[in-house]
Amino acid sequence: MRTMQTTFASSTPGLILLFVGCLAVACSSGDDTVAIRKLIDEGARLATEQQIGDLMRLTSTDFTALPGGYDNKQLKGVLFAAFRHYGAFKIRYPRPSVELAEDGGHAGATIHFMIVSKDRQVPGLKELYDNPGQWIEKAGEIADLYQLKLDLVKPSAGWQVRRAELEGFKGFGF
Repeated sequence: MRTMQTTFASSTPGLILLFVGCLAVACSSGDDTVAIRKLIDEGARLATEQQIGDLMRLTSTDFTALPGGYDNKQLKGVLFAAFRHYGAFKIRYPRPSVELAEDGGHAGATIHFMIVSKDRQVPGLKELYDNPGQWIEKAGEIADLYQLKLDLVKPSAGWQVRRAELEGFKGFGF
């Protein structure tokens, strides 16, 4: 009986460390997912406000935008022309999907979105935020849709976009 108590007592710190370790991994991955979604929200807000310089601060120094293979500097000109073309607009999107790499320093995110004039009301989409499939179906009936795939890195300062690939809507297969 004493052996069993000793074994349990000596394994308790190990179990506690294992539990805390698992909890830390689960919390950090959840925290990273939340942080990436906040980064996406911030990017959408900055784009809507047409704040190109601040938007570029969300990208890494080795950033590339596709199609076109634009770096940060080149993309500024493209965004300036696009913002001038669209005028005042809003970006609407459902909950972005986020996939974290096991190394904790890389992630991928996919955002399906539409651009509408600033004053245009889009009833029913806000309620579908947590259901991207239904959101895409409903939004596709009223506007052109886009898909943005992001490759993110996490240097010491927090998550940054290293690569962004934009595609037009091609149906539900993207």
